[in-house]
Amino acid sequence: MSYPIVRMRRLRQSAVLRRMVRETSLSADDLIMPLFVRPGQGIKKAIASMPGNFQFSVDTLVEEARSLVDAGVPAVILFGIPEAKDAHGSGAYAEDAIVCRAVEHLKRACPDLCVITDVCLCEYTDHGHCGVIGHGHAGKPDVDNDATLPLLAREAVAHARAGADMVAPSDMMDGRVGAIRDGLDEAGFPDIPIMAYSAKYASAFYGPFRDAAESPPQFGDRTTYQMDPPNAREALREIALDIDEGADIVMVKPALPYLDIIRMAADNFEVPLAAYHVSGEFSMVKAAAANGWLEEKRAALEILTAIRRAGAKLILTYWAKDAALWLRG
Repeated sequence: MSYPIVRMRRLRQSAVLRRMVRETSLSADDLIMPLFVRPGQGIKKAIASMPGNFQFSVDTLVEEARSLVDAGVPAVILFGIPEAKDAHGSGAYAEDAIVCRAVEHLKRACPDLCVITDVCLCEYTDHGHCGVIGHGHAGKPDVDNDATLPLLAREAVAHARAGADMVAPSDMMDGRVGAIRDGLDEAGFPDIPIMAYSAKYASAFYGPFRDAAESPPQFGDRTTYQMDPPNAREALREIALDIDEGADIVMVKPALPYLDIIRMAADNFEVPLAAYHVSGEFSMVKAAAANGWLEEKRAALEILTAIRRAGAKLILTYWAKDAALWLRG
């Protein structure tokens, strides 16, 4: 008995046909560009471990933002590097904080650009952790969860006063979304949305970012507050709690090693889902491309499409500008 050959290849015969039946689309509107801002003037300092990325002063940041708008990128997320650091990260929530100054200038120069701010203390503390240090298990120093919450709320309010369109808490403290929502509402900003880093794993892929943000922990690590990589169901609990506390968008970070988590989140929750394609994922491809081991453009677009296919609507990626230009054709 013979069986007919199923002709799966018929719809792959031309670029037009492949586009017509494509199941997943990637567009510039899906992309958010992370940017790093520091005090000074005329600064555009290359980040060695993240080729093509820079620490900007506010004036050069505005120039970069204009080029992103021209490329079609709809949004940026800002990370600040302060003039000085202290134990409580006061440079994060001061009214004249570097991120606040950057937001004010960006919104004047590019009013239609969606300016998101990272809300965390790690870039601003002299110990490099994401909150105030207290005594944890067995008396060892660790982040004091409840003492950190009001500082995160103050930081979010400062960003909102400066004109931020959205705030994005990345600290992974329990209860921080609720604290920030209450703080924003009480300060007269009930319409500022929160994009929560809800399932943020204690990943090996953050190394280049810590160079860029100058925020490596000075002791220990972040495993007591970021998620344990083997856990999946726990991510759903984290996301559900953040939504209950008022998160408008939830995020999975990193993206590539956690595509299964992205898919689980997309299947279980109806709020918009973001994924952060992090520095280590980006820099690996950059290094391979520099050695001629793969083609950067094809690899980058394949990765970003995979993240979209897994279920993320928004992708934070250091390829945002390049990808927007590639997709323009």
